[in-house]
Amino acid sequence: MDTLDDLFARLRAATSPVEIEALQNGIWQHWLMTGDWEQDKQLEVGLRALAAGDYSAAISVFTALTEQLPGFAEGWNKRATAYYLRGEYRASLLDIAQTLRHEPRHFGALSGWATILQTLGDYRGTLHVLRRLEAICPHFPGLQVRLHDLRDQLDENI
Repeated sequence: MDTLDDLFARLRAATSPVEIEALQNGIWQHWLMTGDWEQDKQLEVGLRALAAGDYSAAISVFTALTEQLPGFAEGWNKRATAYYLRGEYRASLLDIAQTLRHEPRHFGALSGWATILQTLGDYRGTLHVLRRLEAICPHFPGLQVRLHDLRDQLDENI
């Protein structure tokens, strides 16, 4: 299995959507392993609750996971996702910050952060976050169009 650093190096250079998706999937495989069988099972329970739309249950499971494994970035990221889906942007942003503290290259957290900032009308903040994402994966699907649209929108507001 490739290391995360190897996968990220290849992701930075990847241009094909198929290749980018494969590399991102490889990275997610790393991120979704806690290193502990019991915690992996709990993560699965939380993911099922999230997929079923039971955000309160998912938040509860991911909260327990972050308490047991505070350095496990994906526990924070999944709870951020559940908060976001429940419309709790502030809580989601706090968990995104924790995710990025533990894994600064977390493209999922960066993308989520940019989405929340754009929803809140913080276009400069959105542009800043998307530039961070661009440094990790310049050819992230849809990223260049988003950057272009944001630059146009910011130019109109000057």
